[in-house]
Amino acid sequence: MIPFIVMVGTFILLYGAGLSGWSYMSDWHTPLQYAVAAMLLIAASAHWGKRRPDLIRMVPAGLPRPGTIVTLTGLAEIAGALLLLYPPTAYMASIGLALLLVAMFPANVRAARSHITLGGRAPTPLGLRTALQFVFIAAILLAG
Repeated sequence: MIPFIVMVGTFILLYGAGLSGWSYMSDWHTPLQYAVAAMLLIAASAHWGKRRPDLIRMVPAGLPRPGTIVTLTGLAEIAGALLLLYPPTAYMASIGLALLLVAMFPANVRAARSHITLGGRAPTPLGLRTALQFVFIAAILLAG
């Protein structure tokens, strides 16, 4: 839920700055790109540190080297966030990030069904998590 709050809060702040005269943020697209990038960077930060063991447990059984998968998906989120802010790569980055979120969704299903905590917090209920995933994917595609 924190990534969602960061994304919405960043968008409101930057869009408001655009309405207040910051010409770089004067449309909806640029604030959305930065808001999505902020969300991705916050989400990626969980791939290292105290939440890492929880993310490793979320990786569906049967996939090899869950620690490596968590590291690579975190790096992909960071790279995607940066590429989303560079106009020549924004569109392709958004496609790649949307596919990444689709590929990572089974981990969220596993967390919800297996009651895997994240940072000591209960997992987001599956219905809400599914809705959030659609919102994240839509925001990513619109940002591209």
